[in-house]
Order: sequence, then C-alpha cells, then structure tokens
Amino acid sequence: MKGMLCGLAALGLLAGCASGSRPGAAADGRIAISVTENGFEPATVTVPVGKPVTLVVTRTTTKTCATELIMASQGIRRDLPLGQAVEITFTPDKPGELSYACEMDMYSGKIIVK
Repeated sequence: MKGMLCGLAALGLLAGCASGSRPGAAADGRIAISVTENGFEPATVTVPVGKPVTLVVTRTTTKTCATELIMASQGIRRDLPLGQAVEITFTPDKPGELSYACEMDMYSGKIIVK
C-alpha cells in the first residue's frame, strides 16, 4: 500500500511538471490563498502582466491578526471573514512585485508580475 501511494504521488508530481504548472502560478487568473496561523499561504504567487487576476482568499483560523488584506498600490482593502472565500480581482499593469499585508503588517505576501 505504501509503495502504491508513493507511486501515485510521483505521478502527480510528473503530471504537474509536464503541464508546466508550479505552486503559486496563475494559469486561469484565479489563485487560492489561505490565511492560516502562519500567515498567507502561499506567500508568493506569480501572475501575468495585463491580465485580470482574482485572488480567492479564505481565512481558516481565528489565531491570526490577518483579518483584512491590504494592497495599497492597487487601492485594495478587504475584510477576510472566517471561513468565507473572498474574491479580490485586479489587473496588474506593469511587471514587478506587488506587496500585500494584514492591517498590522505582521503577515504579508508578494505577487510577482511577469
């Protein structure tokens, strides 16, 4: 049984490599981000310049100060209610890095725009 599980895991990794996907990369413009006791996960994502992006942010714990997502450069400030997926859509207009954080700036994340 253990060998079969390892084989399935390896197939999953190979399939991901073959399709060119990688963690934190937006293929369809939608990116799932969880807010956990460790902060925003994944903390870094990559998106294409000039295409709409939708962050789907779900806070999964009460043991965090990240009850809000603030991305000042895009004029975004959104509450993150516990257990609810919050969609935040914007279009990055130039390559570079966009930062976001909780209200207290204790937990943060980064969007790499290419």
